[in-house]
Amino acid sequence: MIILVILIPIIAGALVPMLSFKKRWHMEVFLESAVILNSILVWYLLLHHSDSTFLLAHFTGDLSICFKVDGMGMVFAGLVSALWPFATLYAFEYMTKEEHEKIFFLFYTMTYGITLGIALSANLLTMYFFYELLTLVTVPLVMHTLTREAILASRKYLYYSLGGAAFAFIGLIMIIIYGTTTDFILGGVLDLTKIGGRTNVLLFVYVMAFLGFGVKAAVFPFNSWLPQAGVAPTPVTALLHAVAVVKSGAFAIIRLTYYSFGVDFLKGTWAQTTVMLVVMFTIVYGCSRAVKETHLKRRLAYSTISNLSYILFGVTIMTPLGLVGALTHLIFHAVIKICSFFCAGAIIHQTEKQYVHELDGMGYRMPCVFGIFPVSALALMGVPGLAGFISKWNLASAAVESGNPVAYFGIACLLISALLTAIYMLTIVVRAFFPGKDFDDSSIKEFKDPNWKMLLPLFVFVFFIIAFGLYSQPLTDFFRDVAAGLSQQVRTFNT
Repeated sequence: MIILVILIPIIAGALVPMLSFKKRWHMEVFLESAVILNSILVWYLLLHHSDSTFLLAHFTGDLSICFKVDGMGMVFAGLVSALWPFATLYAFEYMTKEEHEKIFFLFYTMTYGITLGIALSANLLTMYFFYELLTLVTVPLVMHTLTREAILASRKYLYYSLGGAAFAFIGLIMIIIYGTTTDFILGGVLDLTKIGGRTNVLLFVYVMAFLGFGVKAAVFPFNSWLPQAGVAPTPVTALLHAVAVVKSGAFAIIRLTYYSFGVDFLKGTWAQTTVMLVVMFTIVYGCSRAVKETHLKRRLAYSTISNLSYILFGVTIMTPLGLVGALTHLIFHAVIKICSFFCAGAIIHQTEKQYVHELDGMGYRMPCVFGIFPVSALALMGVPGLAGFISKWNLASAAVESGNPVAYFGIACLLISALLTAIYMLTIVVRAFFPGKDFDDSSIKEFKDPNWKMLLPLFVFVFFIIAFGLYSQPLTDFFRDVAAGLSQQVRTFNT
């Protein structure tokens, strides 16, 4: 079953250019059916999984490609499979104004399967393998329009990703040499008898691997590829910024920290302080650049840079509560950000306007889109009653509980970020509804909300933003069990 849910999207995507669809809607039905079927199978797998490992290929010694469903994999696979059907539906309408649709949906659908490969990896080698494949299938999506800007953006994304993968590869080698296994085991796999006097070397390698995987998570100073990738079609950037690529980077860092090196080895060391300072700086840097940015999608991209480091801040606290905060924001930010990006994509699709100053008065012409966007904006700020508040509260609580003086400065970074988020998100809302006395409403009279294919995902996402904000206890309890270990998490999730 595990290999099936990985292969179905890959095969379905590969078949798109080969099949001759008489009408466009035939392709839509084929792809949406494949994606929905796969998501159903993923959730069946998550709800009825066993502790067994599926071995796909064995190389030598402990090196193998294998898959397993554990608590951490359940979190990421559940997120991906829940969002992808709605993202695909949205993409059908958005791509009506784009060329080379079949090539687009080939790579777009294959990305689903490869991301699941990352989520369900049983060891570090398997995750690294699919992590590299993710780069290869998303580069064509970034350069889809084939404009000069798209080609340059895809090159930067490729160069940064390959460089980051090289750093991460060093971490993989060190785990192979100094670990008891490459399997993911909560608490880490390092064999202290092998380390001897090489503790600082391993700590240095951890920092390198953290930054290597952190390239996809847009950690400073390796973040400039993300705003440039905004030249891709919005369905791509939404998944780049909310689910597939950036969350894969954060997920890989969680695996590296809690399941490979182990927090017992890392906590209280200079390596922990170093990576924590990096992500704290990234939090403030990302929102500061978002305030300055006038391009709508790039503004949201800088917001993503900041919020991804919220997740990594929870990781670097290196406590069970810190992991709970990281997982909470990993899920909630994905829903919030894909909602805000799809709002931006709907605006661009309907109006071809891409800058904040061009949105004056649009709130009255596109009431559905601009009725939903403020909710995602408030959630991103962390307003109580919405999902963003829950995850930020968990992160701040973890920082206080840790007793780490450096983590206390992280709370200050969260507060600064909340203020700057209010500025760069609410500016868009204010301009949309309060354009000024001299504004000529007739200049935008032809614009309107998109059709149901775009609006349905938006309404679903905004529903979950509110629902998670009002009642998230079962989900956070599950995250606590994931942080505590496999035996407890299975009991809670099945209950």
